Amino acid sequence: MAVPPSKSTPGKSASPKTAAHKTAPRKAAPKAAQSTLAKSAPKSSAPIIKVVSDAPAKALSSATPAVLRKKELIERVVATSGAKKKDAKPAIEAVLEVLGKALAAGEDLNLPGLGKVMIKRRKEQPSATVLTCRIRQPKKPAVGTNPPLAKPIEGR
Repeated sequence: MAVPPSKSTPGKSASPKTAAHKTAPRKAAPKAAQSTLAKSAPKSSAPIIKVVSDAPAKALSSATPAVLRKKELIERVVATSGAKKKDAKPAIEAVLEVLGKALAAGEDLNLPGLGKVMIKRRKEQPSATVLTCRIRQPKKPAVGTNPPLAKPIEGR
């Protein structure tokens, strides 16, 4: 019985080319090839995740994405605004509650600095309601950060 060349028989060593081919790790495909691989890949049980964003790819490629928690949000607002933590915390909690209720009611949000949040899909789960949203952030800075229209006249 003939043994195919790709399989080795007991007592015989595999050729160096086949041994290296089996043990060598695969290199990642170039970015252009990855998109075509994702389209032509056969359907499997694992979901394919497609990230749609205008953000730089470097920020999206990190292994552990940064998560802004409420405690960190409060600390950043206190540092930015100069308000006291005891004054800022109830206001931030109230804003988060209002935003949560608005999204739960199906309202889109249009907030300068954050952008426009549009609800695209809503799915009821036993433990929670899952909202799929799209956020459109303008490239220009938020309102109030524009440079002045005219330069002040010196000497007056």
